Amino acid sequence: MKILTVAIPCYNSAEYMGHAIESVLKAGDEVEIIVVDDGSVDDTKKIGEEYENRYPDIVRCISKENGGHGSAVNTGLRHAQGLYYKVLDSDDWFDEDSLKHIMQVIKRNILSGEDIDMYIANYVYENQNTGKEKVINYRSAMPVERVFEWSDLKRFKVSQNILMHSVIYRTELLRECNLKLPLHTFYVDNVFVYQPLPYVKKMYYMDVDLYRYYIGRADQSVNEEIMMRRIDQQLLVTRIMIDAHDLTLIKEEKLRKYMTKYLTMMMTISSAFLVKENTEESLRKREMLWNYLRDANPEMADMVNHCLLGRPMQMKSAAGRKVIVCGYALSRRFIGFS
Repeated sequence: MKILTVAIPCYNSAEYMGHAIESVLKAGDEVEIIVVDDGSVDDTKKIGEEYENRYPDIVRCISKENGGHGSAVNTGLRHAQGLYYKVLDSDDWFDEDSLKHIMQVIKRNILSGEDIDMYIANYVYENQNTGKEKVINYRSAMPVERVFEWSDLKRFKVSQNILMHSVIYRTELLRECNLKLPLHTFYVDNVFVYQPLPYVKKMYYMDVDLYRYYIGRADQSVNEEIMMRRIDQQLLVTRIMIDAHDLTLIKEEKLRKYMTKYLTMMMTISSAFLVKENTEESLRKREMLWNYLRDANPEMADMVNHCLLGRPMQMKSAAGRKVIVCGYALSRRFIGFS
């Protein structure tokens, strides 16, 4: 039985994918590694197949036409045989000791009959430009090393967002919530985390630094200039999240508040980039996004407006737009994102 499936979406990743794969192999044969070659034109497929030949009981290489990161995640999920499912980007890696601890915890909970829907671990920003790292942990927000529910959560700090880097979902839960990420679209990791949340009942947080998130490369999708060029994809993902759930119907208060905070963060990022671009078209797109939320669900729009940055992100004056841009720049530095 495979305890954990780790999907590694790869597009022209020959230069660095080996590091990601090797970091997962440290967990042994109770892990399944699915290398998804998303239509690469370099040696990605060759390297994936070499690992498959060397570790036939652990590694599978699946080649497909290019469909983007979301398509690769979908493919991995479709073929996953592990009880739990984790995504590792091909330029990132796992910490060996943390991975071994997580495997031990998952196995222990399985043997004791605990049906955990979502595991959470820390992730680390590894900035190649500064040589610095920043750990994002959840010690102040979640009980540590025990089973808990949404009602057990404490207050989340600004930096404590549950991201794809930090979550391990039960595989069948992702299938039950009919998770299908859009094709040829960046930033779908937000949908991956957000859509399944109302299906999650039991959680378990491990205070270990598992995911090493490599940032600072000029061609990364999270590079600010690239994000601004791809703002339409960011807007698409935000609209998908608006449509995914009626937050007013979520009875668990702390889950509802967290999901509202998450949606507000997405509205904030989109608004800040559109204001920073500062063209007639970009400002019109910002207004259209907020109108989309109001038209889709006026009560949900009110919930977002009551969050810290909800109303400020809609300011229309020149002074207000400057405040938005400065506030976003400060938040990036605070979180350690740049």
